[in-house]
Amino acid sequence: MPLALLALAIGAFGIGTTEFVIMGLLPEVAADFGVSIPTAGLLVTGYALGVVIGAPLMTVLGTKVPRKRMLMLLMGLFIVGNLLSAVAPAFAVMMIGRVIASLAHGAFFGIGSVVAAELVAPHKKAGAIAMMFTGLTVANVVGVPLGTLIGQNVGWRVTFGIVAALGVVGLAGIARLVPDLPRPEGVHLRHELAAFKNAQVLLAMAMTVLGFGGVFAAITYIAPMMTHIAGFADGSVTWLLVLFGLGMVGGNLIGGKFADRALMPMLYVSLGALAVVLALFTLTAHNKIAAAVTIALIGALGFATVPPLQKRVLDQAHGAPTLASAVNIGAFNLGNALSAWLGGMVIAAGLGYTAPNWVGAALAASALVLAVLSAALERRQSPHDTVIASAAPTGQRTPVHH
Repeated sequence: MPLALLALAIGAFGIGTTEFVIMGLLPEVAADFGVSIPTAGLLVTGYALGVVIGAPLMTVLGTKVPRKRMLMLLMGLFIVGNLLSAVAPAFAVMMIGRVIASLAHGAFFGIGSVVAAELVAPHKKAGAIAMMFTGLTVANVVGVPLGTLIGQNVGWRVTFGIVAALGVVGLAGIARLVPDLPRPEGVHLRHELAAFKNAQVLLAMAMTVLGFGGVFAAITYIAPMMTHIAGFADGSVTWLLVLFGLGMVGGNLIGGKFADRALMPMLYVSLGALAVVLALFTLTAHNKIAAAVTIALIGALGFATVPPLQKRVLDQAHGAPTLASAVNIGAFNLGNALSAWLGGMVIAAGLGYTAPNWVGAALAASALVLAVLSAALERRQSPHDTVIASAAPTGQRTPVHH
């Protein structure tokens, strides 16, 4: 794998840390600003919605900018947002800082996925994407637990200051290691937008929203769930997040490896198992050992879906994948926003801290249904496309788009 992937992974590490560390610090942030836990959970929703909006917006704004320079500009935006969060005097200002940082997220991973895929041979594309996302998953093993520990003992503002410093390291890595790749000739915004006419692209994005949303329904409220239901001490949330992160690292690498071999079967297995494990979490959350094992499994199964879903969007939007790739990152975060909001609703309704697990299970099961539907639609279209292609005159063969 090219060294440039390391630079992308470093940037992903910083972004992953700021995205996930807030979940371990919800009680501290809520207490500091004098708001409830569900209200503090809106910082997760706000960040996620910022990614949804920022992914297409920043990608479109960057269509005329070389990809390396755009990645550097995005890291600059990320640094500013985290610095604002660190010094926020009120909850509303904290929310603004989170949204500013989030605007960089979708476009960074979207453009980064395209760059990563272009750096390797075709049969290694999912593996290269997974390598970049390893930065995001390792953040959950190192960055998030350390950030949570620092936030609980020194102050959550210090955590966000350190995250801003991580952004500076990521910016330097991109400037140093990522090559200046030439932009593809003849690809304009209208070509990028045309990808959204493809039903398979839209289905893949819907799977992304529902599948990864299932993970966030449970994990957003992991701190109150584990302290109030499982009986863990506040300090234990740190190592529980390490377990979640280790699961993510393993699931991401496995998902990348098998997506290059059998993409749809990988999705069936990971989404189906995720739905079952999330449903079981409602029961296992009452036992410390069982809860810890379940958290690791949720991380593994949730992130096993990321490389195959991202590769499927790139495959289906071939020729003009940059915008679709970025929007799919937004789709992951739309799922995060939806599930964090729904999880907060069921808690606020008095259904208890384990109720978000049922929300997650339902979302993951819905994603599995869409995956089966997508494969069935593809099988139905394939013979028809083959007939059209074979009937085309020699030298004017119709391109087959799946």
